[in-house]
Amino acid sequence: MKLLILDAGHCLSLALARESNRRSDTQLMIEPDIRVDAETLKELSPDALIVPPLSRPFSVPPAAVVWHAEAVEACMEACREAGVPLVWCVCDQLYEDGHETPIDEHVIPAPRDEGLRRLVVTGDRIRAECPEHLIVRLGPLFALEGSHAWLGELLDTLVDGGSVRAESDVILCPTSADSVAMALIGMLQQQACGANAWGSYHLAGVEPVSAYTFVCMVRTQLGTRLEGRGESVALGEVKALRHHHDQPLRRVLNCRRVLDVFGVHQKPWRLEVGRMLDAWCLSRDDDQAQADIRAQRDAKGRVETDDGEATA
Repeated sequence: MKLLILDAGHCLSLALARESNRRSDTQLMIEPDIRVDAETLKELSPDALIVPPLSRPFSVPPAAVVWHAEAVEACMEACREAGVPLVWCVCDQLYEDGHETPIDEHVIPAPRDEGLRRLVVTGDRIRAECPEHLIVRLGPLFALEGSHAWLGELLDTLVDGGSVRAESDVILCPTSADSVAMALIGMLQQQACGANAWGSYHLAGVEPVSAYTFVCMVRTQLGTRLEGRGESVALGEVKALRHHHDQPLRRVLNCRRVLDVFGVHQKPWRLEVGRMLDAWCLSRDDDQAQADIRAQRDAKGRVETDDGEATA
């Protein structure tokens, strides 16, 4: 199976690259831009085009949201012309008001925010004009590297001693970019084998949690690992924000359909965070080892220079 994903620096693109490199049945092509034309699709002939999500649309200028929506629609038109299925990953923030119970796939978002409404229009067009599509709604993505990675940014801030603000009254499902990459490849493999199960799916992990609790857990686990390594680091503080004083806003997606149709089980975010923190610590060891090697080379160079001057 041959897949094409856009936005090379996105954390989901990097996760898909890692996952496809582990497999012999998947070839991944990556385009640096977030747009692709029909001629390119016809030339590359992928089995599907994947568009990563615009994470946290609340936090970007409205013009950026409109630009993303227009780019997705251009990709949809190119896919329709080239006969290539489209996979559009969407942030759960489109469900602006949340819901008391987990949100099913058939519930179309109806946000008040103008930028979010523009993204909903894009989804409506895809459903109406592109029969072979997957709209995959995701919880807040986290990864160690790439744009929109969240966890990598969070770790850097904490280690540098910076404070982190997070909502204590917004309940959501943090979602590992690696687990999304694995699920998407599995879903598309089944589609390539004739599953013909196009439509909207929720892929947002399990174990709903407030953003504040998630960040606090990351800080605690990070401190435990650093202490176990003999490092004394004054981590930054986590401060709780409250925007919904009457009751917490629950933005929890019901992911039952992706299990029933594709057999995709959601990965607990705690396990994924633990795995990523272990990988982060190993990377920290590698960075320190490289720094030690450079220091030894510099010291050796200074000694040789001093010996040369003394001999002269």
